[in-house]
Amino acid sequence: MTPVPVVLAGARGHGRWHVANIRRLERAGLVRLAGICELTPLTEQEAQGELPEQSADFGALLDTTGARIAVICTPIPTHTDLALTAARRGVHLLLEKPPAPSYAEFRRMADGVAEAGVACQIGFQSLGSHAVPAIRELVAEGAIGEVVGVGGAGAWVRDEAYFRRAPWSGRRRLNGADVIDGALTNPLAHAVATALAVGGTARAEDVTGIETELSHANDIEADDTSCVRIHTARGHRVTVAATLCAERADEPYVLVHGSGGRVTFWYKQDRVLLQRGGHGPEEFHHDRTDLLENLVAHLTTGVPLLVPPEETGAFMRVVEAIRRAPDPEPLPAAAWHRVPGEERRVVPGIDGLVAAAADTLSLYSELGAPWAPRTEHPRDEVSTR
Repeated sequence: MTPVPVVLAGARGHGRWHVANIRRLERAGLVRLAGICELTPLTEQEAQGELPEQSADFGALLDTTGARIAVICTPIPTHTDLALTAARRGVHLLLEKPPAPSYAEFRRMADGVAEAGVACQIGFQSLGSHAVPAIRELVAEGAIGEVVGVGGAGAWVRDEAYFRRAPWSGRRRLNGADVIDGALTNPLAHAVATALAVGGTARAEDVTGIETELSHANDIEADDTSCVRIHTARGHRVTVAATLCAERADEPYVLVHGSGGRVTFWYKQDRVLLQRGGHGPEEFHHDRTDLLENLVAHLTTGVPLLVPPEETGAFMRVVEAIRRAPDPEPLPAAAWHRVPGEERRVVPGIDGLVAAAADTLSLYSELGAPWAPRTEHPRDEVSTR
């Protein structure tokens, strides 16, 4: 097989992971790093090898390199325009999550890509885990009875410098454009997307209503401590709680609640725990298919894409609900403190609240968090137009 030429847009920050992954697939003979689009050119060390063609003009770079795939790992507000720039040239896409900062921009991207007839993979790496179809199969077999809900928990630690890593970090809007860089929509977006996927509610039409509780301890616009409850057409709830102000960093997970048991999925580890009546606990470790590798296989052998845009429609409904929600509330000074010597803010007790939300499918306010908003949590009813 002739290696597929790939252009990477955004090679610093998280883009460094993509550089390493493209180089890995290059060594395997599957792809060739044909170009890098960055405002400031990379060094050989940053490019992890011989420098390819570089340009700050994405469209021109696609033209001169003859790229067949573009990997887009740029600021969130740029995703749609860059994706359509590639699609109009017949270049297939791996688009980093979140795919867009609003549902309207997501639809503009997805519809434009479909019209151009190119393949598009959305970069939710956790959805490449073989655990996802395995859990769906367990559920379909009735291993845990009837699904009554899905929880998601993400307790992470981020220092204050994290929110200064780029001009758009921690912003809801920048220069009039939506960004929506909150805990649930970017750093812990996988928790939301994976919780929706394992419950079989990944598409936009699967969502009937959304409740949000958004707050922040850090001096930012967006949320760093938040939860969301999604009502689904299947009749069960999906509640995901997240924080970047944890006391201790923990592995994020999703929890499928059944009438006769539960399944816990630590999605970064591809590890699954099955607990059900009449059986001892069973643990499984699964393999994972890399999403760029899957895209290459789709183009060369016709295997199905693992994460096409439509399979992230429900996640984008959540992004839209968070975008439309009132701006996140700053936590009172008594609700958080700085960790000496670490320059980070901690919300005492948040680790337990995150776990309890996933376990009970409750929102922070329902769990008695003293700083949580005291509202009736009206659903953000959604349409599928």
